[in-house]
Amino acid sequence: MEIQLKNGHIWFDKATVETLFGEEEKANLVYYPERKTLLLAARSKTFFEKMHKVNWVVLKLRNLKGDKTISIQDLMLDNDLDSTDRLLSYEIKNTGIISIEL
Repeated sequence: MEIQLKNGHIWFDKATVETLFGEEEKANLVYYPERKTLLLAARSKTFFEKMHKVNWVVLKLRNLKGDKTISIQDLMLDNDLDSTDRLLSYEIKNTGIISIEL
């Protein structure tokens, strides 16, 4: 499974999409600047929304393989984050929440 930053979008390969989101088209996210960490979960994981002050985003289909992306351009600008295209380090929690280092 692979997660990349490409042109201000977090890009999930098909295997990652299936593991984290299944057929869902929306996700909740929250960014913690002190840790430079983005937490992300499928919209159906309502406990996540209750634990954090989240924003929701749409997962956009990017190719016929089933890869999907979310835009984080505003988040990157607001927090002066490195926008260089690269592979991202991440951890998938047993609750289905993904923690991504930006």
